[in-house]
Amino acid sequence: MSVAMLCEELTKANVHTEVFTTTANGPSELPVGPNTPQLIDGVTVTYFKRITKDHTHLSPALLNAVRNRAKEFDVIHIHAWWNLVSVFACLLALVKNIPVIVSPRGTLSPYSFSNKNIGKKGLIHNLLGKRLLQKCHIHATSQRESDAIHQLLKPVSVTTIPNFVKLPVTIPNTTQPATDILNLIFFSRIEEKKGLDILLESLKLITVPFKLTIAGNGHQAYIDHLKAQLTDWEIAAKVIWAGFYNDDKFDLLGSQDLFILPSYDENFGNAVIESLSVGTPVLISENVGLADYVAENKLGWICQTTAGSISNAINAIGNNRPALLYIRKNAPGIIRQHFSADKLVQRYIHFYQQVTTNSVLPLESNDH
Repeated sequence: MSVAMLCEELTKANVHTEVFTTTANGPSELPVGPNTPQLIDGVTVTYFKRITKDHTHLSPALLNAVRNRAKEFDVIHIHAWWNLVSVFACLLALVKNIPVIVSPRGTLSPYSFSNKNIGKKGLIHNLLGKRLLQKCHIHATSQRESDAIHQLLKPVSVTTIPNFVKLPVTIPNTTQPATDILNLIFFSRIEEKKGLDILLESLKLITVPFKLTIAGNGHQAYIDHLKAQLTDWEIAAKVIWAGFYNDDKFDLLGSQDLFILPSYDENFGNAVIESLSVGTPVLISENVGLADYVAENKLGWICQTTAGSISNAINAIGNNRPALLYIRKNAPGIIRQHFSADKLVQRYIHFYQQVTTNSVLPLESNDH
């Protein structure tokens, strides 16, 4: 969503933007005409066929298009890492001496290197990835992500600009009816790094009356594993597994008292901004990229990734209704001031202009 908004806003600002992507849609393929440019929300997009059905997303057609057309562009901006499309597209662009920006979006962090496919990541990084990334400009979405990148490599530059986040069209009614129940919401993909396991563990330590809504989807086996944690039926009765929300997510978020995201690692956290945009305060872990922003702007609370820290925070928040009301009243305006699309797109355009003025040493090439 953030990448799509970036491209749409660049196009509106008269910056010629094209998207090369694959037909990947999880294990299946998108129902689109492959290998042919088409206009999607004002942006020229080409979906290329892939020949692998896993996260490698190998697409010879896409890579061939990068090889043939790289010279047409001033900058090539690659989003995410750890797949063959990203790595080889980066290689081809650098061989053509085109400046490359990589937005790792959380894939270049100590946590990423220590979780899932550790051996493959280490091999790719040591054989080719590190060498390529050191010749790239890196876009980080938060200071936390920037710091993590600096621990791993020395790229040409690292620039921090927030994600685009789609905000509700109108500022909502921020009046929340007072009740004795503290309505909590976890709104995110349900996967290991999001910290839902420790949130569920913390429930038995909460002393204020509460209800927890869990909105999101994930692998069913992991969801079943989490549900099995709730062995106390009284606590389990306070938990609502709401499933996936899309267009009506702002209504759901706005009806809650507190958004909780206790992630073990999070480069940014779009849902944090979405929640605050409708006035719902947040409790997030210190490992979420937006933790500093939330603390500086007094839009919520920061916890550690332990059940005790989460429960202590929730108990204190439940007994501090004035703070909840203050954030509900002020957060929507603050978010619109800091995350309006017209201001963000100018920061990205300035970033691209800076990149085009820097010289990046090309890799050796046999093309003449």
